[in-house]
This record gives sequence, C-alpha cells and structure tokens, in this order.
Amino acid sequence: MSESNLLGEYVRARRELVTPEQVGIPVSGVRRVPGLRREEVAMLAGISADYYLRLEQGRDRNPSAQVLESLARVLRLDDDATAYLLRLGADKPRRRRRRPRKETVPASVAQLVATLPLPAYVEGRYFDVLAANALATALSPRLVAGANRLRDVFLDPAEQALHPDWENAAAGMVAGFRESVGTDTDDPRFIELVGELSLSSPLFSRLWARHDVEACEGAAKLIDHPQVGGLRLHRERLGVGGASGQTLVVFHPDPGTDDADKLALLASAVSDVTPVRPRG
Repeated sequence: MSESNLLGEYVRARRELVTPEQVGIPVSGVRRVPGLRREEVAMLAGISADYYLRLEQGRDRNPSAQVLESLARVLRLDDDATAYLLRLGADKPRRRRRRPRKETVPASVAQLVATLPLPAYVEGRYFDVLAANALATALSPRLVAGANRLRDVFLDPAEQALHPDWENAAAGMVAGFRESVGTDTDDPRFIELVGELSLSSPLFSRLWARHDVEACEGAAKLIDHPQVGGLRLHRERLGVGGASGQTLVVFHPDPGTDDADKLALLASAVSDVTPVRPRG
C-alpha cells in the first residue's frame, strides 16, 4: 500500500497474468514463473531487459509514454488499465500525507436522493455510503449512510447472498475501487480500508494482488432479494457535480416487467416512498 513502487508492483502483477501462448511465445519444458518472464516482456515491448528490470524494481519511475504504451500492449491492458498505467508513470511531486477529509453530500443532492421513487444512494470515493433513500435500504439493509460497500460485499454473508454471482461482483468492485483511488494511496482512509480487508478476506487479498483496473459504469444487476425473489435492475452511476469522487447510484427496472412489479411491491412496504409502478 505504500506508494514507493506503485508502477513496478503494477507491471509485475500484470506480467504474471499473461501467458506465453497469449503473446505467441512457444513453450517447451517447465516454466518456474507464472506468466511472462521479465526478458520476454522487455523483448516484446522493444526495450532492454535491464531497463525493464529497473522499472519493476522502482529504480526508474518516470518512463516515457511510448514505453508505457508498449508495455500496455504486451500486458494486454484495456483502455482503463492503460490510462491507469500512464498515471502511475506520470512525473509528479511527492506530497505530504494528508489528514482524512470528510466527504459531505451537497444538500440538494441529499434531498434528491430522499425524494426519488427509485432505490438511490450516494457513494464516496472509497465506496462509503454517504446518503441513501428508504427504497435503497429496502433493497439492501446495508445501503445506509455510514456503511461501506467493499466491507459489506466481502465481509457480510447477508450482502453476499443478494448477489447470485457475488465473487464476480466482488472482483468488479475491487477493480473499480483501484480505478477510483488511482495513485492517491497515501490517504489514511484508503490505507485503513485496504489493510482491514486484506487481513479479513482472503478473496479480497487475492483480487487486490491482481491489480485489475476497471471504470465503474452502469450495468444490469441481478439481485436475489429475500422478500420478492430475483430482480433484474439497471444500475446507473452519475457523477455528483461539485463533489469530486462522489457518485449517485440509481436502480431502475424495465417498464412493464415482473421486475417492475416486484420493485413496486417492495416500495409499497416502505411508508415514506411512493410506490414505483412504471407504465408498460
């Protein structure tokens, strides 16, 4: 979690996930290392093996964008992961460690969340729940202000039971968390959260070591709800203006479907939320 060698840790982790077959290298005999060897990455990227070794060891922290883009190609990184690699290699001054800064939801956004007739909550940069409406809490009791999405998904069996394929959901969340934090790893909130989860969840520890990066975007979500059964909802993620790192998350069903009826049933049980009955 230290920022002493983020670039080296990242390229080493990604190197170990690429097989020789994926890059056209013939394999004979037993290989003692997972993934590609350092000299193989260097050869494919068009740089010297010694220079690549210096990158992994943190002895060269600011390679050119051309070198990083070549490494991204060899390591089979997608656009999000390539952008993350370029940020790691950017020349930036070292900063003093900051005190934790409390994330506060703008009053107008908190009011919007409370009045939306759909499950909605505001998520902070470190996946803390900053505000949530009653229908979101009815969807998952863990969706309340003060909770943390990472902690709940990895440590709470009741939350895991809501997700039919919770390990894949957890993997996507870890990749999104790394994208959200980026290179800003000196924040005490980040250090505390990653340290706690690394000790408490072997799955988190394994996923974190992969260094996957993926932007958090809207997607269809399957939820196995204990009261209404299976739900397929669209999850939209909208940036909150004037509040860097905060995201408004809203769930909605396709109109006229069983999912819409189930959500309406769930909403009818929440006294301070108008029942959701989309038109078919």
